[in-house]
Amino acid sequence: MIESIRVHKLDEHGQEVWSYPAEVLDQNPSFLRLEARFDRNDIAVGSLLLRENDRFIETFFFNRWYNIFEVFDGENERFKGWYCNITRPAWIEGAHLYAEDLALDLVVTPDGRFEILDQDEFDQLEISEEDRLQALRALHLLQEQALSSSGIFEDHTEV
Repeated sequence: MIESIRVHKLDEHGQEVWSYPAEVLDQNPSFLRLEARFDRNDIAVGSLLLRENDRFIETFFFNRWYNIFEVFDGENERFKGWYCNITRPAWIEGAHLYAEDLALDLVVTPDGRFEILDQDEFDQLEISEEDRLQALRALHLLQEQALSSSGIFEDHTEV
C-alpha cells in the first residue's frame, strides 16, 4: 500500500481544478481512505465553515458516484460534519488519485441535518443522461443514509 498520494479534483470534463497531498490511511479494491489538511482560505459551504488547516478524513470510492469527507476543526479536533461530493467513481494512477466532480454536494451536520448545495450548477452541466441519473441516485442514497444515521453517518452523531 502506498503511504502518500496526490489528490486531483477534476471538473466534469476531466480538467484539473485543484490538487493537494494526502496520507493514505486505508485501502481496498473498493475505496481509498485518506487524511489531508485543508490548504485554502476559509470558506463557508452551506452551514459548514471550512478553515485553513482543518483535518479531513476522505473516502474515495472506485465503484460509487460520490466521495465523503469527515471534517474536523484544525485547532481543537472537534467534529464539524460531513462534506459529500457527487462525483464519477474515482481512479488511481501511480501515486495520484483522480475524481471528476459533478457539482452537487451534500453537507451533513453532526446532528444529522443536511443540505444540498450547487443544484443549479449541476442542472447546467453538459453530461450524459446516464451520468446525471447516476449522480442523482448517489445523492438520494446519501440523503437516505443521513436521515437514518446509517452508513458513514452513524459515527460522530454526538452533539
